[in-house]
Amino acid sequence: MQKKTWFWLPRIITIILILFITLFSLDVFGNGLSLFQVILAFIIHSLPSIILALILIIFWKKSRVLGWMWVGFGVLYFLFVVKNLIFNFQFYYFSWILEFSGAAFVMAYLFFRAAKNTSLRAKKSK
Repeated sequence: MQKKTWFWLPRIITIILILFITLFSLDVFGNGLSLFQVILAFIIHSLPSIILALILIIFWKKSRVLGWMWVGFGVLYFLFVVKNLIFNFQFYYFSWILEFSGAAFVMAYLFFRAAKNTSLRAKKSK
């Protein structure tokens, strides 16, 4: 792959994943809540997306930091689901781990690969 592809691919997929995660925040509408309660619930449900988006914006050019962000997200989500497994075992929790933590670890790999290509390019230019 070209060097620019390694830079842009994880960032574009991250934006798509953040938008996908934000879709889960839309379940607060239509529950018969007041406007204030709906706004508050939407903000609370959107916090993971907001945090991921802010980190992406702040560290846009630092692929290694963004890779660690996704590792952290994957591990935190894994621990959250395992905690639920302990207290309320359901088989579908395993698919949740695979979907979200698995996607986070793939994103981490893509960002670490982009960081590796950036450092190799810097060494070649010296």
